[in-house]
Amino acid sequence: MHESRLSLHRRSKLITTMISQRQLLIMSVPIILYIILFSYVPLWGWTMSFQNFRPAKSFFAQEWVGLKWFKFMFSDPVFLRTVRNTVMMSLINTTLGFISAIGFALLLNEIRSVPFKRITQTISYLPHFLSWVIVTGLVSTMLSVEDGAVNNLLITLQIIKDPILWFSEPKYFWGIVGATYVWKELGWNTIIYLAAIAGIDPTLYEAAEIDGCGRWKKMYHITLPSIKPTIIILLIMSVGHILDAGFEMQYLLRNGLVQDVSDTIDIYMLMFGLQRSNYSLATAAGLFKNVVNISLIFAANEIAKRAGEERLI
Repeated sequence: MHESRLSLHRRSKLITTMISQRQLLIMSVPIILYIILFSYVPLWGWTMSFQNFRPAKSFFAQEWVGLKWFKFMFSDPVFLRTVRNTVMMSLINTTLGFISAIGFALLLNEIRSVPFKRITQTISYLPHFLSWVIVTGLVSTMLSVEDGAVNNLLITLQIIKDPILWFSEPKYFWGIVGATYVWKELGWNTIIYLAAIAGIDPTLYEAAEIDGCGRWKKMYHITLPSIKPTIIILLIMSVGHILDAGFEMQYLLRNGLVQDVSDTIDIYMLMFGLQRSNYSLATAAGLFKNVVNISLIFAANEIAKRAGEERLI
């Protein structure tokens, strides 16, 4: 009897809250409809991965083949190679991105001249707004064998004698992708860390300074522990994109000599989906990528929960 009264009280309280906030609820309706229309309705297309999909046929006339395309995919050496490339490039991008962004945010926080700090931030943010087409064009020009700035600099410093064929050697490709990603996204990735640093209590730094701590000790003992929750949250979110190494840069920089290390899952989907019109296989690859990403983000969140760290939910 007591439980039923408590449940009735909660329901009445919920209804009262909804009535009092009806304007906010009405304003949220277009956003909810937008999410349903563009995020959930397209999920129906995942059924193509279990069919021999033919665009000319209706949904009920499609041939259902079960897990045929998933079996083909996991036995295809090309797909397994693209998974390896995707994971390795994603790990390189994530590792370099985290280390560089945190380090850059710590250094920016130590700049005392406000005008110089703003100029530095602005310069570091600008590459983020460049399209990958422009960025890959710049990279190709910088690493060109003929009058490329990087080769010319290395030859001038007598580090090398002959120009390096950067896009002809597979061993250089992942490093080029990682360095380009860091250059483009470094300034943008520091924004959240700078916001977290700005929320640290200034009295902690004052107390540390009284105790004789220098800048490096204050960064290590105060700044880094204070922004640790932010780092954990961003790391969990990054784990959920482990199979999203990118598409534009790899596609634009690839060639026959580095194809074995440049192709990603997204390029695999493009190759089979549009170029070979095998929409079922392309959908199966996309479904695999999304399932793995979702599983990893839940696993990372659970690990953080058991470790007593900050988590998403």
